[in-house]
Amino acid sequence: MELIFELSRAGRRGVKMPTGDVPESASLDPVYTREKDAELPSLSEPEVVRHFTNLSKMNFGVDSHFYPLGSCTMKYNPKITERIAAFSSFASIHPLQPQLVNGGMLTQGALEVISDLENVLCEITGMDEFTTQPMAGAHGELTGIMLIAAHHREKGDRRKYILIPDSGHGTNPASAAIAGYEVKTIKSDDKGVMDMNEFRKEMNEDVAGVMLTCPNTLGIFNPRIKELADLAHASGALMYYDGANLNAIMGKARPGDLGFDIVHLNLHKTFATPHGGGGPGAGPVGVKKHLAEFLPTSRVVKRKDGTFTLDYDRPKSIGYISQFYGNFGVLLKAYAYILIEGKEGLIEVSENAVLNANYLMRRLKGHYDIPYGENCMHEFVISCCRQAKRGVHAVDIAKALIDKGIHPPTIYFPLNVKEAIMIEPTETESRETLDEFVRVMIELAELAEKDPVAFKEFPKTTSVGRLDEVKAARDMNISA
Repeated sequence: MELIFELSRAGRRGVKMPTGDVPESASLDPVYTREKDAELPSLSEPEVVRHFTNLSKMNFGVDSHFYPLGSCTMKYNPKITERIAAFSSFASIHPLQPQLVNGGMLTQGALEVISDLENVLCEITGMDEFTTQPMAGAHGELTGIMLIAAHHREKGDRRKYILIPDSGHGTNPASAAIAGYEVKTIKSDDKGVMDMNEFRKEMNEDVAGVMLTCPNTLGIFNPRIKELADLAHASGALMYYDGANLNAIMGKARPGDLGFDIVHLNLHKTFATPHGGGGPGAGPVGVKKHLAEFLPTSRVVKRKDGTFTLDYDRPKSIGYISQFYGNFGVLLKAYAYILIEGKEGLIEVSENAVLNANYLMRRLKGHYDIPYGENCMHEFVISCCRQAKRGVHAVDIAKALIDKGIHPPTIYFPLNVKEAIMIEPTETESRETLDEFVRVMIELAELAEKDPVAFKEFPKTTSVGRLDEVKAARDMNISA
């Protein structure tokens, strides 16, 4: 930090910094330059602040509304982690700064955070090594599939398939396809988990890996997961864990102990970083020992003298996945969250998430169809087929929830449930909030029976009312 402060003081004393690499004039073609100044409005600070404050009131978010977005773990995040990430000792450093300057530890704290975070994530998941480079969940998926490819390439195997259940996240087949694999979809059985008979039929030496969410997007934990993993390993395939639903099993079960070789985590969902709005995210990837040599470069390592450095000597690495070491601010917030919660706290997080989901499922069971499971983990899926017979579909229920001040849950996913609404309350919501959600959902179910036509007008509280979704999809130039 001394270097930054010195440069700052130099600037304040009027010392002219080198400008030899700064162009004296624009080099743009004149056709792209203005002949007169842009007519920009002249606004006072209160006008600007009020404008953006009013815009914020038009949005839904976990700070202002209940946000039961199934499969996304949209939980409230403690503001203390935001304050920690804003510490100037972290926020003012830059990844291009040297690790050590004149014996000073310029970026040692940041490297130590990354190293410690990797270690605690290994403990939570049962993995042996982690990389923090991936900058989102899907980015972590792609990294994991690239590691699978590197593993088989090293062994001289030419495998071409990735097996994914029909309840899998849409990013799973997309990541596999981008990495050059063909996807085979395995149907779910009548209990909502991967059909073992079909899995056995498809599992052979052409399969490179199996991508699973555990528990799955129906909120069901597969009791035969270890058997499934053993069958995959017997054919030389690798097991990939989609960590989107880790919030259900933290401290209760570790993917590495269940037979998974690779795991990606969504720190921006599970570990206290506000999620949504396009980012920022973090999707660290953990692996078992036999895959560690393929992890992206560079790797943070601890030297004998206790300092940290970056190791680039990884000849079998898949290379760089992102610039530098990932979204450091997100990593820092997740690290702080884990330290604050501790082992007992993380276990309690999972227990309360599962408790809240089962409470909601029981309360809604008589009013909506529940196609799978008597019990669930952290989320569950209801079907609006009963309401659809009256002309009220899942999307209509979702639109109506907007008028009630509740963000709509995920709809029409997973794809193996007709008229699906996936609900995940998370552990951060109170009994009062859950009861209000139940009251609203029952009210809408009763309205669907009495006056289904009323749903065509929802939402009424938005400035534009209900948009024509078909026209919006066909005409990309439509304006709200």
